[in-house]
Amino acid sequence: MEISLTYYFLLFIIYSCMGWLLEVACKLRDTGKFTNRGFLIGPYCPIYGFGATIITLYLYKYSYDPLILFIMIIFACGVLEYGTSYIMEKLFKARWWDYSNRKFNLDGRICLGTIIPFGIFGLILTYITNPKIIEFLNTVKPEVLNITAIILAIIFGIDYIISTTIIFGFRKTTLFVEKQEKEDDTEQITKKVREILSQKSWMYKRLLEAFPKLETIKIKIKEITDEVKENAKELKDNINEKAENIKNTINDKKEEVKHTISEKTEMVKGTLNETKNTVINKISYQKRRITISFTKNKRQWKKKLQK
Repeated sequence: MEISLTYYFLLFIIYSCMGWLLEVACKLRDTGKFTNRGFLIGPYCPIYGFGATIITLYLYKYSYDPLILFIMIIFACGVLEYGTSYIMEKLFKARWWDYSNRKFNLDGRICLGTIIPFGIFGLILTYITNPKIIEFLNTVKPEVLNITAIILAIIFGIDYIISTTIIFGFRKTTLFVEKQEKEDDTEQITKKVREILSQKSWMYKRLLEAFPKLETIKIKIKEITDEVKENAKELKDNINEKAENIKNTINDKKEEVKHTISEKTEMVKGTLNETKNTVINKISYQKRRITISFTKNKRQWKKKLQK
């Protein structure tokens, strides 16, 4: 689908706003009150805009098959959400959302319960909303679209700079509190960070309301450390158990081989004794025969001499 850069930017803004409306509606359903969602001040969630732009720009070629398109959208949105969570966590030293308590999650960053709806919304975007929006934009003069896009870009840019400054303020506060805390009590660190930010401007308060589960990344580091220690202990126990099993197996084999050798030795010894007795009996038999023959011959010679 060949569309201009202005169209792509306007689609980005439109779907960012639609994503914000969706987030606000879900939060309103859960809490019963309005919450300005997203880390930006304005009414938009950029991750939805980026997802929509990726689908429009790269996945439209799969629109001939809804099933293939659905799978590609799930994959693309999953990578986008996971990557966004990881980058924001490393950049701002905070975990902005966490699906660890949900089933079929990956590192708490994405889960099946969110990417499946994204796949459905992606299909709606491709087959319904995109054609309608582009059809509407085609009715507007290009000059008006360009001016609108420039104004929105300026507003979005200013909002991004201010919001990013606020978020770095959160990071700075987190680092300050962590230095003051002697113990690795991450829940206490998060609580103090929230208390400090709640006393600042309304923009910090808005950030805390938008992300009520926002927590310092040190919490995640402690959880990961504990998990690594637990896995290491479990691995050590498994190795010890395997080693003990191998040792017991070797001892059993050793006793079995020893018993087999004893049996074989006894058999060989018995065979040798039997062979020995047989040979002795044969020698004795031959000896008797020779003695009898010699005695007989002696008598015959004696008779002949007397004659």
